[in-house]
Amino acid sequence: MIRLLADPLRQQIVELLADGPACTCHLVDDTGAKQPTVSHHLKVLREAGLVESEPYGRFTYYRLVPESLDAAAAELTALAGRARSNAGERRAC
Repeated sequence: MIRLLADPLRQQIVELLADGPACTCHLVDDTGAKQPTVSHHLKVLREAGLVESEPYGRFTYYRLVPESLDAAAAELTALAGRARSNAGERRAC
């Protein structure tokens, strides 16, 4: 998940989709990126399960999958807890 959102354009797309479903043309307008680039990033996000697509007339709308974000947040929270618990532990050399 971190690697997915490390890309600035993917992060921007995710933030835009947090405001509701959008089609590629909306995301192209909002990001200023070219259509093939936006489509590529949507494909990556879709394959990772972070975004779903839905046909609507001639267009395809994309929306975030909140459960995927919840799962990622839970993993990061657990990782932070482990780091807190083990902050004073040093492995022997």
